[in-house]
Parts: sequence; structure tokens; C-alpha cells
Amino acid sequence: MDATTMIADIAKRARVAARTLANSTASERNQILLNIADELEKNLDLILTANQLDMAAAKAAGVNESLQDRLLLTKARIISMANAARDITKLPDPLGRVLVERNLENGLNLKQKSVPFGVVGMVYEARPNVTVDAAVILIKSGNAALLRGSSTAAHSNEALINVMKKAIANTKISEEVIQLI
Repeated sequence: MDATTMIADIAKRARVAARTLANSTASERNQILLNIADELEKNLDLILTANQLDMAAAKAAGVNESLQDRLLLTKARIISMANAARDITKLPDPLGRVLVERNLENGLNLKQKSVPFGVVGMVYEARPNVTVDAAVILIKSGNAALLRGSSTAAHSNEALINVMKKAIANTKISEEVIQLI
């Protein structure tokens, strides 16, 4: 299977999963975020081990220190990511808000409501924390995530995605809502 076909297949699976997520309640989406926060903290060692592989490769490749700092995950940084996921659950539900409402001359009431996009793709550099931040924000807003981080953070991103998929697996939402491409 070539890369284009593989990405198209991943995107199709994400689109199917996004429909279920779009129809979920705010409470269900918030529970996913809480599960993600808990799993991040439970899997600190796994994530840190993956990050050490990325850090060793970055040092061997002569990556500059500022980029290495962005790539580095520590226990404190992972706990901060978990806490950020918990904080996002406290935000109001972005779905179903009435943005515009007016009565038409024919008596119809017209409302414009906020809805999910469906599937959102993000490309970003060597910042593994963006993997979690993006996934959490997209889930909160009812969207599936196609995430592409830098190859410099490949091990870290894969570990973070697997941990988040594990958290989602305990819900009625498909873990396909988060995809690493």
C-alpha cells in the first residue's frame, strides 16, 4: 500500500469515528479527556522511555539545544499535559451553541449552531506536547484528529497516541478519532 492510499484509509476511518464523536454528549467527551489525563499519568515511564529514544537520536543528529528542549518530556511536563486535559473539561461545551438566531418573514425561526468540522489534520514540529494538546482540544470540540508531528518526535508521539487510544478504548467512542499519520 502506498502512502497516499494509507493516509486516505486512515482519514476514512477517522471520518467514521468522527460521526460518533460529533453525536456524543459533552459529558461523554469530557470523560474521554479525564481518561486521557489519567492514562498519561499512569504511563509516565512508557512515555519517558519513548522520549529518551527521540532525545538520543536528536543528540546524535546534532539537533540544536532549543529544539531538543522542545522535544524533551519530563515527568512534570507530562503531568502538566494531563492537568491541561482536565482543565479543558471545565470549559463550556462548544457544540450546539446558537451563534445566530432570527425570525424570517415567513414565520420560520432560523438558527445557526456550532457543529464539529469532522476530521481536522494538524502538522507540527518536534513538540510532543502538541500531540496531546491538539487531540484533547479536537475531542472536546467533537472532531477527529489526524496528527503529524516531526519525525524527530516519532517515538514520543507514537507512545502518546497509544496511551490516548487506550483511554478512549474504555468509552463508546472509537479510538480511531485520534490518528497519527
